[in-house]
Amino acid sequence: MTFVQLRYILTIAETKSMNKAAELLYVSQPSLTNAVKELEKEIGITIFFRSGRGVTLTDDGAEFLLYAKEICMQYEQLLQRYEGSGIRKEKFGVSTQHYSFAVKAFVDVAKNCDMSKYEFAIRETRTEEIIHDVRTMRSEIGVLYLSSFNRKSMEKLLKSADLEFHMLIKCRAYVYLWKGHPLADEKVIRFSQLEPYPCLSFEQGDNSAFYLSEEILSTNDYSRLIRANDRATMLNLMIGLNGYTLCSGIICDELNGSNYRAVPFLDEDDSEGNRMDIGYITRKNLTLSRLGDRYVSALKKYLDESSREYEEI
Repeated sequence: MTFVQLRYILTIAETKSMNKAAELLYVSQPSLTNAVKELEKEIGITIFFRSGRGVTLTDDGAEFLLYAKEICMQYEQLLQRYEGSGIRKEKFGVSTQHYSFAVKAFVDVAKNCDMSKYEFAIRETRTEEIIHDVRTMRSEIGVLYLSSFNRKSMEKLLKSADLEFHMLIKCRAYVYLWKGHPLADEKVIRFSQLEPYPCLSFEQGDNSAFYLSEEILSTNDYSRLIRANDRATMLNLMIGLNGYTLCSGIICDELNGSNYRAVPFLDEDDSEGNRMDIGYITRKNLTLSRLGDRYVSALKKYLDESSREYEEI
């Protein structure tokens, strides 16, 4: 097994095509195919299914890919540290639910680095994709929450993906709406008060389970519900339709603007269902990179400062 073969595997898996991979790698397609066959023979597994539509990973191949990515990432970090050529850029990626504080922490890390030496990626995306990104090491860190409702299912999902959850902060549910909303000046908001207004929810896919929802209390019976797939659209719907969403209350005005309010949600039953544990996920037993450490520190710093403004349990 060689490092070149591992690079071949990673490129084929990314492009899902032998021909495209060969073009990117500047090798002939027959040479690439032979290199893969030799590797498969050496390690005793089939890495790819081949068909007229391209190539896809087998179950064994998907597992092999995780180790290959880890080895290649460590190799690139080794070159970055000791080669001294400055050609290779250190990569750092974060996948997150739609949290402005997660983006704020990312901004704080990136602006304090020489960006010509790094390749950064921030992905606000669906919960399932966050787990996939961290599992496959597309992102080093994922940011999401657990609650009494989703904890059992999420922990099972994380365990099967060989991921760990690291808790950052405990908080209660807030109603997030624009400052011109009829309820914006309320001290607290009850569920009954929200009935005339549309609830806004981030889309998780047609067949997604409730426990993948980004919004707490996702199983409540909402008479008006609108789904969106990005934060900018969500904010526009708040203004245009007097919509609202349920969130942690930890909002970055620097990124979202000052036209919005986070009002405590009053659960008359005071159930555990309106509590959330916000944290980050990583590969199990993974030692964070230098940028990973900086990002987590930035998250903790911002959340600690924000917790002074909101009720913390």
